[in-house]
Amino acid sequence: MSSQLTTPLIIFDWDGTVMDSVGRIVSSMQLTARDLDLPVPTAMAVRDIIGISLMPAIDRLFGTLSESQLERFFAVYRHYYIDADQTPSPVFPNAESVLQSLHSQGFQLAVATGKARHGLERVWAETGLDAWFHYSRCADEAESKPHPKMLHDLLRESGFQAEQAIMIGDSVHDLRMAANAGIAAIGVTFGAHPRQRLQDETALCLVDSWVELQSVLTQFNPSLTHQVVG
Repeated sequence: MSSQLTTPLIIFDWDGTVMDSVGRIVSSMQLTARDLDLPVPTAMAVRDIIGISLMPAIDRLFGTLSESQLERFFAVYRHYYIDADQTPSPVFPNAESVLQSLHSQGFQLAVATGKARHGLERVWAETGLDAWFHYSRCADEAESKPHPKMLHDLLRESGFQAEQAIMIGDSVHDLRMAANAGIAAIGVTFGAHPRQRLQDETALCLVDSWVELQSVLTQFNPSLTHQVVG
C-alpha cells in the first residue's frame, strides 16, 4: 500500500465497525423469528446479512413476507433491538479516541450505514459520536449495499472525488459497495465477517483493531487533493 495515496474523506460503516452491535442484531433477529413462528436463522446466517438494509435482509433470511407479517416483524424486531434485548452493543475499544484524533487532524469523516436514519440518530444521541462526523447516509436514503448510491451521494455532498475517499467496513457488503463506487477500502476483521470472508474482496488491507486502523489511516495526507466540485 502506497503512502502517496491521499484519502481526506474517510467513510465508516457503523454496525460491526464503529459499534460492537453484531451480537445484539443476531439475538434480536432470532428472538423476532421465534415470536413470529418463523424459522429461526443461525447466527452465521444473520451475521451474513449485517450491513445490508432490513428489507433485503428479511427477504434473504425468511423469504417474501406479507405486508401484515412485515409490519409485525418491524415492530417486534425494534422492540427487541432497542428495548428488550440486553445483549451489550458498546462502541469498539479506542474507536472514539481514534475518531476524535482523525477529526482533529483534518480528515473529513462520514458514515454509510445499513441503519435507518432514526436508528443512526438514536445511537448518535446515546454515544455522542455525531460530533466527529461531517456527513452520513442511511439505509432509508439510498439503495441497499452493495449498491454504490450511498457513496455517490456522500461524494456529491462533500465535494470529494472517488480517489480522495476511503471506505472502512467489516463486511463484504461494505467492500463491494466501495469497489462498485470506485473507492478504496479497508476491511476490519472484528465485526460481522471474519478475515477469511474479507480477504477475497478488493481492499487495501485488513486490520484487526482500531489502533491498527489509526496507524494505517494516519499515513495518508488529508490536505493534498481536496478540491470542491461544482
